[in-house]
Amino acid sequence: MKYIDEYRNKELVKNLVNKIGEIAHREVSLMEVCGGHTWAIQKFGIPSLLPENVRLLSGPGCPVCVTSKRFIDQAVAYSRMDDVIITTFGDLIRVPGSTSSLDKEKSKGADVRMVYSVIDALDIAKKHPDKKVIFLGIGFETTAPGTAAGIKNAAEQQLDNFFVLSSHKVMPPAMGALIDEGVKIDGYIAPGHVSTITGSGIYADIPEKYGVACVISGFEPVDILQSVYMLLQQINKQDYKVEIQYSRTVKPEGNPLALKIMNEVFEPVNDWWRGFGMLPESGLGIRGDFARFDADRMIAVEVEETADEKGCICGEILKGLKKPHDCRLFGKVCNTTNPVGACMVSHEGACNAYFRFNA
Repeated sequence: MKYIDEYRNKELVKNLVNKIGEIAHREVSLMEVCGGHTWAIQKFGIPSLLPENVRLLSGPGCPVCVTSKRFIDQAVAYSRMDDVIITTFGDLIRVPGSTSSLDKEKSKGADVRMVYSVIDALDIAKKHPDKKVIFLGIGFETTAPGTAAGIKNAAEQQLDNFFVLSSHKVMPPAMGALIDEGVKIDGYIAPGHVSTITGSGIYADIPEKYGVACVISGFEPVDILQSVYMLLQQINKQDYKVEIQYSRTVKPEGNPLALKIMNEVFEPVNDWWRGFGMLPESGLGIRGDFARFDADRMIAVEVEETADEKGCICGEILKGLKKPHDCRLFGKVCNTTNPVGACMVSHEGACNAYFRFNA
């Protein structure tokens, strides 16, 4: 298959649904850990096509959602400094901090700019040498190489006014932590975009250590249903391994150049995840050789004490313990126009996807 409409072909979908029904012999819980998958699963109504004993759970696949509130509070604090320009991807602007957000600070006059890549942030730094330009680095292994390349470019161009506040994270520690905490997961629908960078090897511990099936999936209906079918085959045979359904994009070795750049600039650090707390070596910190570009090290700022949202269950939703409809705020106080929690802000958040397609 070569075209999108082929991956949405009704006959192929029906065929896969029938095959899944034939081998779905017991209750299983399959979790996606990619915000793109969460969006696609709800948009295409995938749960309604599956047998009742095949449960799909949304996990910690939205980078905006798992980012710590302290990170938002620190970005807000920086935005209040007269000599700072904040540059960020659009989703992060509306994420609520403890008492404010970047969106609110922008409305008060803070210089907060939405960018489409770190290249835009570098250009802003060149045009405003009198300002400290801080790029908010969020996302998993998909976006980390781009941020790393930006830092290397800043070093080569001697841009002393460019900084990164990093909240980049890596996915496997969270996948393992969910199982360690006792969340019932029989199989992972593993992230497609992350795996394009990392390859399939990063998930090796999931089947080997935990006996949990793992299939790297694409984002179209046929992709997702085929991945569910492959997971059920592994579970039925008790032959747990990492398989690549999304083979048109993901290779076992990943993208060696992107990995090389990422590993030159970043190193594993303990990091805080919403709903999980601190996870060992789950984050990417800026290495000492590039410390002069690390906003956290180089720009001192007082950050307010973190305060959680009352009634928001985003953390439990990210762990697959609850669904958006279980939250008493969902669709009422909390909606896409007025998001109370991070899971309602981003298109990759479970609450956002449920609200749009499954309200």
